[in-house]
Amino acid sequence: MKTPLFISALAMTLFGGGHLEARDTLARVTERGAVHCGSHINRAGFASRDANENWHGFDVGICRALAAVIFNDPSAVYFVPLSAQERFDALAAGDVDVLARSTTWTFLRDIDDGLTFAATYYYDGQGFMVKRDIGVSSALELDGATICIEKDTTTERNLNDYFLFNGLTYTPVLVENSDEAKRKYQEDACEVFTDDIAALASSRAGFVDPGAHVILSEVVSKEPLGLVVRSGDDHWANIVRWTLFALIAAEELGVTSTNLDEVRNSSTSPEIRRLLGREGDFGLEIGLDNDWAARAIAAVGNYGELFSSTIGDQTPIGLARGLNAQWTQGGLLYAPPFR
Repeated sequence: MKTPLFISALAMTLFGGGHLEARDTLARVTERGAVHCGSHINRAGFASRDANENWHGFDVGICRALAAVIFNDPSAVYFVPLSAQERFDALAAGDVDVLARSTTWTFLRDIDDGLTFAATYYYDGQGFMVKRDIGVSSALELDGATICIEKDTTTERNLNDYFLFNGLTYTPVLVENSDEAKRKYQEDACEVFTDDIAALASSRAGFVDPGAHVILSEVVSKEPLGLVVRSGDDHWANIVRWTLFALIAAEELGVTSTNLDEVRNSSTSPEIRRLLGREGDFGLEIGLDNDWAARAIAAVGNYGELFSSTIGDQTPIGLARGLNAQWTQGGLLYAPPFR
């Protein structure tokens, strides 16, 4: 069993009384010795397994950072592959402790008694992919098309809204998951594949000839993808939320996995010193020790490092930072101050 790096007596003091659920979540995680992370079944760049059953990807990195925070061991994660239809039931049942698998933060989900969105970790939008040789350059040219779509998702509802608003018709080809949509699209069972743009880029990277497929320019929805925990787990939600914020803040502040030790020992920046546990007791405030954020950064790099190594424009996925750039670079990434 991994030894959790949190201060149990202090946690009891800080999170006693009305926070029984939160205390139980952390206790469950530490007792079993691993974070149970709800993941994609298979999405290259985000969450997929290699020939040795080792998990890799952007979402995987977020979960490994969380394991590093708690156990000082980024491998202390058990990944649970979940379909879109399974994910919320698995979270409610306690089969997973956190969802990190393309779950859009919406009004109805946010007010659901069973769900708490800890933070947005990736800003996406829905798009359309077609074969280049059909000569379509805009989604407005898709009237009457057959479209592969994962059922019971926000993606299905967005598709209907977009076509209705623009006076277009389509024939849906409903599938259980993205892998089935990808397969049917490749088999010409549909002319169009619609999904979040990141998911389309991931699918295209696995095609025999990625260049034969075009992701159209239209972005037809806002898809803020959130890290999700069970409602009532305020302590656990704070740990998940601020682990992500630590990675985002580290990039903004110029702290990387390679310069971490040097910066921690030499920086005079008050915010860097608070982030890395040199000033204040920020770790103790959430029931951890003060090196928690440094462990996350050491394990997976800052947000930019993790993005670049898994899904960035120099990888087969080929995604530009776009909305996921720092706020200082025209994007939406913004961690609240460490103060």
